[in-house]
Amino acid sequence: MVRVLSTKEFDTWERFLPKEYQQQIENIIEQLKKTTNVGKPLGYPFFREKKMGKYRIYFLVYEDIQVVLLITISDKKAQQETIDKIKNHLDYYKDLIKKNL
Repeated sequence: MVRVLSTKEFDTWERFLPKEYQQQIENIIEQLKKTTNVGKPLGYPFFREKKMGKYRIYFLVYEDIQVVLLITISDKKAQQETIDKIKNHLDYYKDLIKKNL
């Protein structure tokens, strides 16, 4: 089974979302634990987003170590800015995973 971890940024976003979105996130996490073939790839097969109403969840899939890292949540307005930010920090997220394993 895949381990699903999250960043502080993701956790902060999640806390402030309405309850129905929080439940959808829990369902997505359960889905990710069973299969990492979830969401839409964003330039790399391991960088994905999952649409959730007006929000998007961004995550990285590390197949080799069976970990998914939930990075952040954004709305459509901030979509490209969020994608660019994550792409520019891929090494940081990989190091973060290594420290948590």
